[in-house]
Amino acid sequence: MRLRRKANQAEETTSVDAESTDSTGAAGEDQAAGPLDVDEVPADQHPPLDLGALLLAPSPGRDLRVQVDEKSGTVRAVLLADQSGAVELRAFAAPRNGDLWSEVRPQIAADTARRGGTATEREGRFGTELVCEVQVKRSDGAQGTQVSRVVGVNGPRWLLRATFLGEPARDAAAAAAWDDTLNGVVVRRGDHAMPVGEQLPLALPEGIERADKPAG
Repeated sequence: MRLRRKANQAEETTSVDAESTDSTGAAGEDQAAGPLDVDEVPADQHPPLDLGALLLAPSPGRDLRVQVDEKSGTVRAVLLADQSGAVELRAFAAPRNGDLWSEVRPQIAADTARRGGTATEREGRFGTELVCEVQVKRSDGAQGTQVSRVVGVNGPRWLLRATFLGEPARDAAAAAAWDDTLNGVVVRRGDHAMPVGEQLPLALPEGIERADKPAG
């Protein structure tokens, strides 16, 4: 497992090769369509990677990366990534019978507009999703367009938000395989009271040791 410091951000990224972790099966194989609530999955069928609010099955060929806030040590997000793109996963507390995703989408669109970009709604595999485009400066100084696809899934008192980057955001064929990974995600909301919209706590997998390593 390696730890990489993200440039110009107060976050660290810990990553582990998903292929090195044993799994009883890839997402989408002999599993109910997800993402699922932890109460819907028998304990002996929980995905092997336990990150607190999120339980995942390894995705062959993809790295698991965990964004950690340097100051607080809090895990901020979970990412699955390969050379073609990535998906960032976060879960939030939601009303028991509400539709938090419908409330969050306009906020994401407004934030994109403030950064000079556009956000377009469309229907996808998991319902209404957002395709956001923002102009960015590339490392070579040229202007480019960063495209992200944001998917929201309402669950029992939780919202799972998945942000796809790279090919999974731009290419429909690539997106299909990446969407399959959400089937293997299990959300653990917990019974404690939390404000609506607060992020559910994440943690490093048990037994994983962090070690600083400069970015190469």
